[in-house]
Amino acid sequence: MNELKGVHHVTAITSSAEENYQFFTYVLGMRLVKKTVNQDDIRTYHLFFADDTGSPGTDMTFFDFPGIPKGSHGTNEISKTSFRVPSDAALDYWVKRFDRLEVEHTGIKEQFGKKTLSFVDFDDQHYQLISDENDSGVASGTPWQKGPVPLEYAITGLGPIFIRIANFDAFKELLEKVMLFKEIAEEGSFHLFEAGEGGNGAQIIVEHNTVLPQARQGFGTVHHVAFRVEDRSVLEEWINRLPRFGLQTSGYVDRFFFESMYTRVAPQILFELATDGPGFMGDEPYETLGEKLSLPPFLEGKREQIESIVRPIDTVRSTKEFVKE
Repeated sequence: MNELKGVHHVTAITSSAEENYQFFTYVLGMRLVKKTVNQDDIRTYHLFFADDTGSPGTDMTFFDFPGIPKGSHGTNEISKTSFRVPSDAALDYWVKRFDRLEVEHTGIKEQFGKKTLSFVDFDDQHYQLISDENDSGVASGTPWQKGPVPLEYAITGLGPIFIRIANFDAFKELLEKVMLFKEIAEEGSFHLFEAGEGGNGAQIIVEHNTVLPQARQGFGTVHHVAFRVEDRSVLEEWINRLPRFGLQTSGYVDRFFFESMYTRVAPQILFELATDGPGFMGDEPYETLGEKLSLPPFLEGKREQIESIVRPIDTVRSTKEFVKE
């Protein structure tokens, strides 16, 4: 059985696509590589922020469902998303940057031997930066070359994904026996699992928590996490495997930018398996990634209707020069 290669992307919910674009572009210095719509709800933007070329394992994506209420954090949720930075010294830079830009953060801490810096955005979405210093395993991506953050400190990809769960024993069994993760460390109520080559780009941190109330999904929370598979043939292996363990799946889904499958693995915990390709550069040139509304072929015939529904957002950056600070 081909193991999962690591984290592919995380998709969350925002109250404002415009504020979300501003935060990820000008504060975090991640590149918008695709501006499209939710393929199942064309009223809803779907923004993809990633590394310089939209490499698998580097993108955080957002929906802005119209009228959705604010979510609440608790147990049984994908609770925090990590972003990789090159070194411990990078975290010192980010503390100063967050202080200057008035981003709420915890200061630098350490977990499982790695230096981290947790922070939140305007929706109380939870994130952390994690240092890749001495990390081994899945390679990270390439920072946005023309972004506002000096390259030696910039975000390069996704790190460990936090999941808070009430029924830890059942979830651990699913991760190990079905999804083929391995538990490699434990600190208090936190358990570190990894897949494939391991390292920051292939890890889940599971928090066993029966005290907090049930989380409620809405803006400010994560919708799902996706894990990498090499190609369609490996994806089909997983589509065939999961029902043998009693899991229902979506079956094969073609998302144009990648091919995927979805399965709910615990209350409110949705996993997606997604192929590394085709990627985000097939319908736009490198220089202007994310600047136009990109639609998969099956929605292209509805472009006029879609453009009349979703408000325009100016995401042109190729004509701007960002001063690295």
